Amino acid sequence: MTEETMLAARENEEEAAAPDCREMHGAARVDKDADSRRTLFLEGFHDGIPIALGYFVVSFTLGIAAKAAGLSPFQGFLASFFNNASAGEYAAFTLIAAKASYLELAVMTLVANARYMLMSCVVSQKFAPGTPLYHRLLVGFDITDEIFGITIARPGRLAPFYNYGAMSVALPGWAVGTALGVIAGNLLSLRLVSALSVALFGMFLWVIIPAARASRVVCGLVAASFLLSFAAGSLPLLSGLSSGTRTILLTVAIAACGAYFFPVHEAAETAASEPSAPASQPPEAEYTDTADSLPTDASSIAAQAPTKHEEAND
Repeated sequence: MTEETMLAARENEEEAAAPDCREMHGAARVDKDADSRRTLFLEGFHDGIPIALGYFVVSFTLGIAAKAAGLSPFQGFLASFFNNASAGEYAAFTLIAAKASYLELAVMTLVANARYMLMSCVVSQKFAPGTPLYHRLLVGFDITDEIFGITIARPGRLAPFYNYGAMSVALPGWAVGTALGVIAGNLLSLRLVSALSVALFGMFLWVIIPAARASRVVCGLVAASFLLSFAAGSLPLLSGLSSGTRTILLTVAIAACGAYFFPVHEAAETAASEPSAPASQPPEAEYTDTADSLPTDASSIAAQAPTKHEEAND
């Protein structure tokens, strides 16, 4: 065996014995990604705890309404787990209690939860371009007002594992609270259950009163909805319809009228929220004046050069 052959065999043995740098780099990258996902999940879990506590209180009163509609604790749990929306669930429980059809139930739930489609469109803009579809679907499964708020408040791209952490504590809090509300409705007397049902109306008043105080248009639309809902039960054509159908028609009609006659101009609101410019001359104008005083072409620079040279000789 020649010396060159022996050297080549030794090099091959060393390469085989040495660890693959690419495999080590890949393993380190996997560990780093796992740590980042775990950190994001824990951050979302931490931010979701206050949301879960609030959900538990509200969903407990929602469970009272589920009990009035004839749902069992397990059915109430499933209803809240797969439809994490207070307004949509309350509308659904009301229709179930009124023996409405499946079509009315589906349409009313779609109308009551229509705002979540807009929230999902906003959230989709924060995803990285290469985010897989299953991440988008899982995040969109639990878009609520509160989770939407903490998601938009985070700077940069949307991290799905942050939402998973918030969902892992908020969603069970909502579903368990509803189930316990149904159980409490079964254990308590009818008078006490009727008294606790008022808490749900208090929740909706808490939702509409701040918005009505901030906007006269919203206040007028809320008052109109009360009056039209009362009148629809007495009018000849509408009184024959079920309460669910009347609610759907009034919701769509009032919302459409409000959007048509009182549109929200986002550009005007943004301009109104920005501070006005000071009365003094802005810095841009000073820079413009200075730039105007400087020569702007090659001919003017060449014409000024001999004059400056003569001044220097003098």
